[in-house]
Amino acid sequence: MSALLLLALAGCASPASTPPAETPSADTHGEIAGAAELAEPAVGLTSIDGEGRVSHLDLLDETTTDLGAVRVPLSLHSDGRYLFAADESGVSIVDSGVWTWDHVDHFHYYRAAARILGEVEGEGTAVVATSNSSTTGGTGLFFPGSGEAVLLDTEALSRGEVVETFRLSVAPGAGLVTPAGSFAAVAAGGEMTLHTADGSAIGEAETCADPAGTVTTRVGAVIGCQDGALLVTVENEQPVVERVPYPSGTVAPRATAFANREGRPTVAAVAEGVGVWLLDTRERSWTLLPTPEPVVQATAVDDKDANVLALTADGRVLVLDGETGAQRAATTPLVGASLAAGQPVTLIADQQRAYLNGPAEGRMWEIDFADDARIAREFAPERTPLFVAETGR
Repeated sequence: MSALLLLALAGCASPASTPPAETPSADTHGEIAGAAELAEPAVGLTSIDGEGRVSHLDLLDETTTDLGAVRVPLSLHSDGRYLFAADESGVSIVDSGVWTWDHVDHFHYYRAAARILGEVEGEGTAVVATSNSSTTGGTGLFFPGSGEAVLLDTEALSRGEVVETFRLSVAPGAGLVTPAGSFAAVAAGGEMTLHTADGSAIGEAETCADPAGTVTTRVGAVIGCQDGALLVTVENEQPVVERVPYPSGTVAPRATAFANREGRPTVAAVAEGVGVWLLDTRERSWTLLPTPEPVVQATAVDDKDANVLALTADGRVLVLDGETGAQRAATTPLVGASLAAGQPVTLIADQQRAYLNGPAEGRMWEIDFADDARIAREFAPERTPLFVAETGR
C-alpha cells in the first residue's frame, strides 16, 4: 500500500461554493436553504495543525482544501459537522459544510459552504458536548476555570451565527453541559440540574460526583458520574433522568470518556488497566469487557458483529469481540511515536471504516476493521494532523 501525498490547496474555495446555510425546516429532513442535497455522504477528515490551520480532506476524491485558521487547540470535539477547537481562553467553531440528517429509518446528506464561524470566550479548556443534530437543538460548553456553563443555539450555527441561549455561573472545576432535546443538563459541584434552553432550572437536582464524559446516543444523553451514569431522555416533551449505576461487585476504574459510532445506543469507555466499559443505553446496563492487554482508547461500532475498537499503548488498533473481549484482528503499531510523545491521537469509528491520526508520524489512516484490520488507505497530509474529526457522516 502506498501513501497518498495530499497537497493543501491554499487559497482555494471551501468544499462547496454554495451560499451560507439558512434556517432548517422541521419537516424537510434537515434541508436548509443554500445547501445541496447529495446522493451519498460527503465524508471527509477535517484536521487542525499545530498552528491552528484547518484542512479538509475529501475522502471521495482525496483532494484537500484549506479552510483558514483558528486558535491552536488543546482539545477538539466534533458532532460530524462542526469542529469546536478549545484552548485555555475559549473555543473556535468551524463549519465543515458537510453533514448527515438522521431520520431514524433513512438518512439525508448535505453540503454547504465551509467556513470559520467565530469564537466563544471562557476561562479554562472547555468541555464540549453535542447532540446528534447539526441543525437543531443545542451545543454545550463548560469552562472549568470560571465555572461558566454555556448553551449554544445549534440552529443559529447552521445560519453562520454564534448565539448563546444561556450562560450560567456554577461551581468551577469538573463540569459538563449536555444538550438533551430542547433542554440541557448541567453537571457541576456534585450535582446535575436540568434547564430549559433559556437557562431556567426545572425539576429536581440529581447527585453527580466528579462529572466526566458525555455522549448522545439514539436513546438519550449520557453523563458520566463517579458511581455510574445519568441518562437523560425526553418523553412527552419533558426530560426524564435515569441513573445507571456500575454493576454491584464489579471493581474497575470508572469511565471518564465515551465514544461510539455516532448515534448508536452502545458506547465504550476505557476501564484503565482492566479493559473496556460498554454502556448499553437501550438496556440501561453496563458490561465490563476484559481486553487482551491494557488499552488507552476505545470506541463501540455497535454493529451486528458487536465490534469494539481499541488503541493500545504502542499504537496498534485492536478489533475486539464486544461479547467476550477476544481479539479478532489488529494492525501493526501505527501511532506509537505520537502516544509516546503525549500528542493527541483520535480513533474514530463509523459503520464501515475506522480512522486514526498520527501527529508525530504525519499520517492519517483508514482501517477496514471488518477485513482483518486491513489498512485501506494511508494519507500523508502536507500539514500535521494534530487533531482530526470525521465530518459529513
